[in-house]
Amino acid sequence: MARRLAILFFSLLAACVVLFILLRLLPGDPANALISVGADEAQIAAARRQVGSDLPLAQQFVQFITSLARFDLGTSFVSRTPVLPEIMDRLAVTLPLTVLSFLLALVIAVPLGILSAVKADRWYGAAISVISQLGIAIPVFWVGILLVTLFAVNLRLFPSGGFPPRGWETPVEALRTLFLPILTIAIVMSASLLRYVRSATQDVLGSDYLRTARALGAGFSEALVRHGIRNGAVPVMSILGIELATALLGAVVVERVFNLPGLGSMLLLAIEQRDFPNIQGVLFISTLLVLLIGFLADLGQRLVDPRLRESRGARS
Repeated sequence: MARRLAILFFSLLAACVVLFILLRLLPGDPANALISVGADEAQIAAARRQVGSDLPLAQQFVQFITSLARFDLGTSFVSRTPVLPEIMDRLAVTLPLTVLSFLLALVIAVPLGILSAVKADRWYGAAISVISQLGIAIPVFWVGILLVTLFAVNLRLFPSGGFPPRGWETPVEALRTLFLPILTIAIVMSASLLRYVRSATQDVLGSDYLRTARALGAGFSEALVRHGIRNGAVPVMSILGIELATALLGAVVVERVFNLPGLGSMLLLAIEQRDFPNIQGVLFISTLLVLLIGFLADLGQRLVDPRLRESRGARS
């Protein structure tokens, strides 16, 4: 645990260094967002002092790291409000969207992936595999547009976009507005997950320990449930962390399609307005969440597979 926490810390530090460099490579001065057209030299100098762009890069980096360590993400150039509370409000949309999409994708991918592996010689097993390949090839925004056309425009069962003004104070309405975005991400994600579940299940079906369990009298379903699923879950666990992180980052496109006030739309708006504190804050929080997801996925993999813990202990 200590080793993994150390890796997490240094990974976050390295990501912060990359973020600092990339933001400084963007064209223009961050102070330009604070001044109007025709500003004189004194106003420009005052704006640069305010944002700290007049300092040497080394001093800017130290201030950057110390501010992030205190979770002080600064104040927006445009709205003049603190960045962190704004991000927290946006995460109230992005996190439920990501987590619920991920859970729905698991509900779809795991049983269908196992079924397509077990019944690979049947027509429906092959059909599931072909459909999953098509699902991977379809862009997520196209799936969203199709679902809006079908369920919002033609059937009028769900709203085409937006989020309730009162947010989660009206949970039924909030879930209703998130249904199509959740379904959009889940369809695309489940197509990818299904392939990994199918491949892991096929490896399990050809394993010696499953044949041994069958030879000792266990039925096929019993052997698969008791011995196969847990072993097949080990390689899938590492993919789950990647898929969850991808869903978090991919929510940018879906939020744009459905006009959701999430983290992705905040980032796009900040880029359009050249609002550097908002850009910096969103990228930092997104990076932190992705690294935490990877950390938790690694711990989950060790909990599922005791061989990883034993090998780690043997090397120690």
